[in-house]
Amino acid sequence: MTLKAAFIGLGAMGAPMAGHLHAKGLLAAVGNRGQAKADALAKQLGVAAPALADIAASCDVVALCVSADADVIGVVEALAPSLKKGAIVIDHSTVAPATATRAARILAEVGADFLDAPVSGGVEGAKNGKLSVMVGGDTGVLERARPVLEAYGLRITHMGQVGSGQATKAVNQVLVAGIAQAVTEGLALGEALGLEAERLIPTLAAGAAGNWFLDKRGATMLRNEFSVGFKLALLHKDLGIVRGIASEAGTDRTIIEQSLADFGELMAQGYGDDDISALIRLKRPA
Repeated sequence: MTLKAAFIGLGAMGAPMAGHLHAKGLLAAVGNRGQAKADALAKQLGVAAPALADIAASCDVVALCVSADADVIGVVEALAPSLKKGAIVIDHSTVAPATATRAARILAEVGADFLDAPVSGGVEGAKNGKLSVMVGGDTGVLERARPVLEAYGLRITHMGQVGSGQATKAVNQVLVAGIAQAVTEGLALGEALGLEAERLIPTLAAGAAGNWFLDKRGATMLRNEFSVGFKLALLHKDLGIVRGIASEAGTDRTIIEQSLADFGELMAQGYGDDDISALIRLKRPA
């Protein structure tokens, strides 16, 4: 039997992910905090955009991708009373592991299942259906939800119990921040030394310094183009969560603290909606 799925949270990531579900014939409904956006996408795709209770009552799987921990809990609490027994809620947001555990507990009380399944790959990954999905939860639930995840996930990895998906995303965000720090600082140096980007970036990318961020953002940041990709205000939000996780774990937080300070400064300057590659603004000579 074909699953009936819904997608809630139609931002830069959620809207294309919903589109992939539609292309696979799985999408029955969409939802969003702003109803106008939900209505517009529903009309475009030929699906419904009802209230959350109606989504819960009619769908087997509900995926969501929202901004904050409170939003996740709010959506889960709104869905819970109307969900079918055995329904699955998949959360693709980036939140604390404790939030995932709380959501799972709320849903278990009504006989529904939960997967915390944050994603990595940026807007490009969402658009081309090649996200890396890191999943926490029961393996049987994951297998039932797999057709939904495969609609937009290139790599789907079961990381362990509920909360382990978010723990993995915390590690991911430290690496993202650290790579951004290194690449922007390095390219700012290359720029100051007068090296030509057309030669510098391919040369670096072919060796040990090669990485996704350099390949996808190197040329654009040197052209001062920061309109695509992952908004730095969102990484700042994520790193605030990661700071608490790392503090509890007792690990070093040098990259986390530096990145929180740097992205905070850029936000104060009005650049919160820029891609994280806008960090190069702070690396250039004063």
